[in-house]
Amino acid sequence: MTTAPTPPEPLAEERVETVAVLADRQRRRVFGYVRRARRPVTREEVAADSGVSVKLAAFHLDKLVEAGLLRTRSEAPAGVRKVGRRPKVYEPSGADIHVSIPERRPDVIAEILIDAVATEQAAEGARAAALRTARRHGHDIGSAERARTRPGRLGPERSVNAVEPVLERYGYEPDRPAPTTLRLLNCPFHHLAARSPGLVCGINHAFLGGVLDGLEAAGVDAVLTPHPGRCCVEICEARADASGPGDAAVKKA
Repeated sequence: MTTAPTPPEPLAEERVETVAVLADRQRRRVFGYVRRARRPVTREEVAADSGVSVKLAAFHLDKLVEAGLLRTRSEAPAGVRKVGRRPKVYEPSGADIHVSIPERRPDVIAEILIDAVATEQAAEGARAAALRTARRHGHDIGSAERARTRPGRLGPERSVNAVEPVLERYGYEPDRPAPTTLRLLNCPFHHLAARSPGLVCGINHAFLGGVLDGLEAAGVDAVLTPHPGRCCVEICEARADASGPGDAAVKKA
């Protein structure tokens, strides 16, 4: 059973900004204290641990909330019946922030392979299960984006417009040499592709084809176009000889 796709992931530059919030030494201490507490904590508790004023503790806490690293709510202390305004408490948001330059997304491949193993059908084979799952995974992402943005009917150029921000969120660096073409300047799965180019490039191809399907993109295809230093797939206008997802092994540059 496929779970509902999560909301759009932050772009790499947004994740960099999130991590930059922790550049301040005092803020790192505040964040560490909240994480170690394993329960919601108040500004006063943070201030006492950090040796700063409540006002300064609140400043750092609110910066961490803005960055998505903490969440906050109003809550009365446990076992205390409080009349009037409840104090704000803070706890980790559960966000998993990672940054790599250039962007790497081994988690996408990992999720696909885990789902493939869990849903492999009799006599299907591991590779076929991985490609099927990759396409379904991409389709779920494309469908969620279409439901979120409601782009209407998509021709070739509008399809490229619709898919470009999705690719950016998943670690690709799209370059647009023509209105209906996206070259992907990096491979988010580079290290994995170097070990098994046929499998990983096939999964990548199926995944991107699924994203286009889910978006209901018309007039464009994900096409295997190996090129040194770039992703093995391009998004371009559909053509009669376009190869299907998961074609024979691709030599990855």
